[in-house]
Amino acid sequence: MSSDPSAKLPAVDRMQGYWAVVAPLMDGTQGMRKAGTKLLPQFPAEQDETYKERLALSTLLPVYAETVNNMTSRVFAEPMQLGEDVPDDIKTLCSDIDLAGNDINSWAVELFRDGMSHGLCHAFIDHQSTVDAEGNKLYKTKIEEVAAGVRPYAVIVKPNQVLGWRFSAGVLVQVRYIEVIEVPDGDFGTKCVDQIRVLEPGSWKTYRATANSGVWAIYEEGTTSLAYIPWVTFYTGRTGSMTAKPPLLELAYLNVKHWQSQSDQDNLLHVARVPLLFVFTGDEQFQLVISSGSATRMPADGKAQYVEHTGAAIEAGRQSLQDLIDEMRMAGAKLLQRDKQQVKTAAQANEEAAQELSPLARLAGQFGDCIAQILQIIADYRGEKEGGRVEMRGNFDSDFAPEVSLPSLISMATAGKISDETLYSEMQRRGVISDELDWDQEKDRLEAQGPALGAM
Repeated sequence: MSSDPSAKLPAVDRMQGYWAVVAPLMDGTQGMRKAGTKLLPQFPAEQDETYKERLALSTLLPVYAETVNNMTSRVFAEPMQLGEDVPDDIKTLCSDIDLAGNDINSWAVELFRDGMSHGLCHAFIDHQSTVDAEGNKLYKTKIEEVAAGVRPYAVIVKPNQVLGWRFSAGVLVQVRYIEVIEVPDGDFGTKCVDQIRVLEPGSWKTYRATANSGVWAIYEEGTTSLAYIPWVTFYTGRTGSMTAKPPLLELAYLNVKHWQSQSDQDNLLHVARVPLLFVFTGDEQFQLVISSGSATRMPADGKAQYVEHTGAAIEAGRQSLQDLIDEMRMAGAKLLQRDKQQVKTAAQANEEAAQELSPLARLAGQFGDCIAQILQIIADYRGEKEGGRVEMRGNFDSDFAPEVSLPSLISMATAGKISDETLYSEMQRRGVISDELDWDQEKDRLEAQGPALGAM
């Protein structure tokens, strides 16, 4: 039995195999270059310096990250709405949910994005201390705590921070994760210290490595007012309790393949653009001088000529890259459609939209449930009975395809079946008109502008 709090469960190691692919993709070109030979193999006969140069010049087409961001933007196309059943004091806390100035919408975007990219993400609801250095209670009642401004707050725990967990009869009874704490260093500096936090029902401990031996030892410990661990996990590709597989993993593999193929193509172009000079002579004493201000004397039977690449491999590589882009689009990268103005039938547009948005709408609903769990934990800390619900108002319409729906909306407005304001709002919802524009102001501008040409 291990007594090392830093020990990782085998399930964590399995998930890290996925994250070793998706995390560099989310970090962009810099992250992919940092991954080195793990994601861009070195050729068998390739010199180290040559490989380093090729790696430094390779650039990433950020399909995976853009797709994750696009789906996250759809979920939060409109702000998440707190329900009427959310207590007023909890609504107030939601304006600074993490004690870092972020409201619950801004905070939730990061939680959803990490869950979308990695398959899951976690939230730990901590509470400011209610005891002094000696362990004595500072407040007698919840009312005194609230009056003093002592409150719970939410912390996002990234998937790769979690080291292990335990369940008993389906209930989470222990979770361990590593965090980085900034501590003072001298009069003005700070330094980062690794710390492991262990959570159990009603209690917590933190461990830090000792300076001499490096062994993890208890640094602090305490209790909570809850009989359970204030922990919520959001899954997008759940495979079990606290385990998941990124839902867009196949897209990630295709994006890595494109990264490798693009590097090969760039290297091929570099070689092909430089013609090679071949000299055919049997004179071993012959010396070649290449300069615009000098001439080279060749033996009578000698010959020199430039040899250039035919370009066939370049075209094949270019087509291969384009095929990969098409495959990535099919795997979920809707942003990579070759022609945004391509004419589609209503059935085609609806089918493409439904393939992307229906699963996303389900994930948004599950995410709303996770936020409701967080609100309930806050309510339990505050002594409230109910934390309330939230409503996700993202862009999930199965017919959300402007080329299909807008002509119908314009026809309805022309026929007087919907108002101009409704048409304006629907166009904003579809991203045709900027959300920064206001209908009342636009209506005033239209009146000042006068009738359009041909409308007299």
